[in-house]
Amino acid sequence: MPNPKRRHSATRRDKRRTHDKAVAPQLMECSNCGTAVMYHHVCPECGYYRGEQAIAPKNEVEA
Repeated sequence: MPNPKRRHSATRRDKRRTHDKAVAPQLMECSNCGTAVMYHHVCPECGYYRGEQAIAPKNEVEA
């Protein structure tokens, strides 16, 4: 396997790493109950997605 003959500069290393960062998830408010929900996900509290009942909520399933 070939090995590099010269060391890569710190600038070159850092340019490669520009996209390696933690990103906070995008949250929105549920239209039904107001809980913070990630985009394109069913609300875990009430089970609504885009204004319609998608799944039974957690508290009704357990009872």
